Amino acid sequence: MKSKKIFLVAGGAGFIGSHLCKRLLDLNYKVVCLDNLYTGNKKNIKKLFDYKSFKFIEHDIVNKLNIKADFILNFACPASPVAYQNDPIKTLKTCILGTTNLLELSKKNKSVFLQASTSEVYGDPLEHPQKENYWGNVNPIGIRSCYDEGKRCAETLCFDYKRYYKMDVRVIRIFNTYGPNMQINDGRVISNFINQALRNKTITVYGKGKQTRSFCYVDDLIDIIIKIIQHNRCLDKPINVGNPEEYTIKQIANKIIDLTKTKSKIKYNKLPPDDPNKRCPDISLAKKTFSWFPKVTLDNGLLKTINYFKN
Repeated sequence: MKSKKIFLVAGGAGFIGSHLCKRLLDLNYKVVCLDNLYTGNKKNIKKLFDYKSFKFIEHDIVNKLNIKADFILNFACPASPVAYQNDPIKTLKTCILGTTNLLELSKKNKSVFLQASTSEVYGDPLEHPQKENYWGNVNPIGIRSCYDEGKRCAETLCFDYKRYYKMDVRVIRIFNTYGPNMQINDGRVISNFINQALRNKTITVYGKGKQTRSFCYVDDLIDIIIKIIQHNRCLDKPINVGNPEEYTIKQIANKIIDLTKTKSKIKYNKLPPDDPNKRCPDISLAKKTFSWFPKVTLDNGLLKTINYFKN
């Protein structure tokens, strides 16, 4: 009888990490959830303790670790501007030192390594939609650069380890994702708007609301992550994962106003520095390689997320 594959999910108590842990457990894998609980929350993984194959370890990946795992999945980093700008030095250390520590562990274990990168590596893009071969337009010294450049450096580390040590490394660039287990106060557009709407408070839109984003429901994201994990060979380059349907921020605000039936009105505030004007993934590579395309409509995804925050 073959033993179950062991998955180490760094950042497993966070928004995306907790959904990933749940899906892996449902697929009958063993899961070690690693999190320092800086932005992760034990509430997100409360039901996972019912699984015999689940283990939680409170640990910061900036510090070295020694755990056996067949797959190491790195989702450990604050992902919302409020969180990663709160302690930019810590964000950079998590991206660079933390990723190095996990890559070293992966090398020792001969594990498959998956790095959760981000659409932020494209900065305020001059190419639209963004393809994987676009090198981006990032301000290297701005208030967002701790995350943008931290993730870019983490990608560099991954591909240098891949080339130098012949490791199986896979890098995904995640575009805006939303759904249950998001933090109430994480500063992201959808969670902000929903919570303001549910409290009949003013909905704060930055700039004129004409900047665009492409929002992917978390279940769709987990679907493609599982496909990439189960793929039988290493990926030669990063792969965009997200929903290519593009909306203005003002459209999102109005949708949430309609779906929540709130009395909230929109207020326009000054746009923060380096806020991208457009953001939309070209997912041709994901479609071609994995026959994947997001299935959850924005309205359905928003309703599920609204119900989560109501509860």
